Amino acid sequence: MGAGGKLQQLMARLHLARGGVPRGHFAVYVGEARARFVVPTAILKQPSFVALLESAEEEFGLDHHCHPGGLTIPCCSERDFATLVRSLG
Repeated sequence: MGAGGKLQQLMARLHLARGGVPRGHFAVYVGEARARFVVPTAILKQPSFVALLESAEEEFGLDHHCHPGGLTIPCCSERDFATLVRSLG
């Protein structure tokens, strides 16, 4: 599946599971403890965020245990993710 198809699939999943997330944002669960971050959807256009998603897909696949209501990125530490989001915002 191409990058555009994966993005559409991701957005459809996030749209269905928006509970408690402001419009234009989505929840991301990061690291082993699954710390919850709410980030703007515009981050999906940032090459460094796309690279993080691709890395998580390569390491864990798309069928790893997902937290309901958001995207799970198990391969990133909370600190590294917060630093990435701050640098993109």
